[in-house]
Amino acid sequence: MFLAVDIGATSVKFASVGADGEFTSEVGQIPTPYPCEPTSMVELVADIISGFSEMSVGVGFPGDFADGTVIQPGNLSREAGFDSPIDPIIHAKWEGFGLQNALREATGRNVRVVNDAAMAAIGYSDGQGRELTFTLGTGLGIALVVEGQLTRIRDVGSEEFKDYGTYDEVLGEFARAQDSQVWRDHLHEAVRAFIDEFKVTKVHFGGGNARRLPKDEFAELGIPVVFNDNNGTLKSVLKLFADESVNR
Repeated sequence: MFLAVDIGATSVKFASVGADGEFTSEVGQIPTPYPCEPTSMVELVADIISGFSEMSVGVGFPGDFADGTVIQPGNLSREAGFDSPIDPIIHAKWEGFGLQNALREATGRNVRVVNDAAMAAIGYSDGQGRELTFTLGTGLGIALVVEGQLTRIRDVGSEEFKDYGTYDEVLGEFARAQDSQVWRDHLHEAVRAFIDEFKVTKVHFGGGNARRLPKDEFAELGIPVVFNDNNGTLKSVLKLFADESVNR
């Protein structure tokens, strides 16, 4: 069995997953602590891991991440959650932080950390064509899988979306709660642009806000669109450990 931990800007979810890809425990959820320095997140995740016996642990991180190290922390460096400003001191502490090794040392487990959208994409992929995953939650995440192989692309959450604001600000939960129709219009615009940019042949949606969209929402795209279970990121831990070459 495996343990999956999905760090989000709003909450941290976790569950044990069996060899068949199904949960063998209840899905637990803990609010993400703020201010959120790396040490406090390591303590929180290590405490979660200590409550389970699984030796292999997959962790999804909500920011730009590569080779075991945080490049940008996404919204975790904000003072008190998504609608608060970024704390430059906390932000600097996250940049370059070796989260994967820190969790391995704190727990003695085989911990693998990847970007959360990448973790979801690994689980959703059917291994054919160019599959782009959008995770719709507190912010926006995207990940690309080409012929079954995760392909590194930039983390777009803090990137400016035209003159609307950042992708996290425009397509995250705060914007949806303010005006769902404007949120959907912007989402359609962004999805079409990313499909063109990455020459996508199939689209996956995941995250808490994917369930708010009707199944025919993107019928005009002319390519397959799949809406996945909100817990798909957790269930993908099985694939994360099936291929040792996947490490992002």
